[in-house]
Amino acid sequence: MQTVTLIPGDGIGPEITKSVTRILKEAGAQIEWDIQSAGAEVAEIEGTPLPDRVIESIKHNKVALKAPVTTPIGKGFRSVNVALRKSLNLYANLRPCKNIEGIKTRFDNVDLVIVRENTEDLYAGIERQVDDNTAESIKIITRKASTRIVEFAFDYAIKNNRKLVTAVSKANICKLSDGLFLECAREVAKKFPQIEYKEILVDNLCMQLVQKPEQFDVLVLPNLYGDIVSDLCAGLIGGLGIAQGANIGEDAAVFEPVHGSAPDIKGQNKANPTALLLSAIEMLKYIKQNNIAEKIEKALFETIKEKKILTPDLGGIATTTDFTNEIIKKL
Repeated sequence: MQTVTLIPGDGIGPEITKSVTRILKEAGAQIEWDIQSAGAEVAEIEGTPLPDRVIESIKHNKVALKAPVTTPIGKGFRSVNVALRKSLNLYANLRPCKNIEGIKTRFDNVDLVIVRENTEDLYAGIERQVDDNTAESIKIITRKASTRIVEFAFDYAIKNNRKLVTAVSKANICKLSDGLFLECAREVAKKFPQIEYKEILVDNLCMQLVQKPEQFDVLVLPNLYGDIVSDLCAGLIGGLGIAQGANIGEDAAVFEPVHGSAPDIKGQNKANPTALLLSAIEMLKYIKQNNIAEKIEKALFETIKEKKILTPDLGGIATTTDFTNEIIKKL
C-alpha cells in the first residue's frame, strides 16, 4: 500500500478528483490517500493558498496527485504550482503528448515528450517596477539547472526507448543565457552517443510543430519556452482536457493535469477527468503499479474510441459521472 498526498484543488478539481479516485479504487490500486486542501478557499481561512502542511505531506509521502488550483491573473497570491515546484525542487516538468484514437485532430501521428526546466528562467520571479512606465524581469539560466534538465531528458529517452533529443532555445538573440543552456546540452549529449541530438530555435520549432510534428521525439527546453510549447503540443492532440503532466524532483513527484480549474463549469457535472486520470496513470507507473495503470489506460482509451459516452469538450453530452461509470464498466 502506497500513501499518496491528494490535493483536490478548487473549481472543477474536487469533481474530477472524485471521478479519478473512484476509478483507481475500482481498478484495485494499492493507494491510501492523504488528503490536503490548497487554493483560494484555503487562502481565505489560513492566509495562504499553500499551507506548510501540504508541503510537509508531500515531503513525507514523496508522491502527490494534484487537481487544478485557481491562480489569480495579475494580482493576488502567487501560483500554487510555482510555489510547489520551488518548495520541493521539482526541477523537471514532464508533458507526454500522444494522439488518442477517437479524438479528431489535425494530425494523427503525434508522439512526443516535452521536458521543461521548472525552477528558473523568467519564472524565478525576479521583477521590479523601474518607474511608473517601466517594469523589468530578469531571466536566470544556470549551468547546474541546465545540465540537470538535459540529463533528465536523455535518461528519459533511454528508459522509454526514445531515439532523439532536441534542445530548444533562442540562442541567436539571448546569446549568453540561452547560449549557456545550449553549451550544457551539448556537453550532456556527448555522454549519450546512443541517442541522436539536435538543436532548434523556438520560433522555428513552433512552425515545424504545426507542419510536421512527427519529426520530433523528446524536446528539452528552458522554463518559459517549455511552458508555451507544451500547451501548443497539447493542442496538437486535442487540447488541455486530455493533457497530462508531472513535476519531478530528486525527492518528490507531483502528478497533475495542466488545464485550469474552469470555475465557469464548477458543480455542473460536465468536466472531463481525462487529464487528471492520465496523470494518475503516470503516477501509478512511477510507484510501480504498472498492471493497474495499463488496465485503467485500456478502459479509458476504449471509452474514448467508442465515442458513445463522452463529455461535452470531447464532442459528447455525457456527464462526468456517466463518463466515469463507463470507464469503470470497462475495467
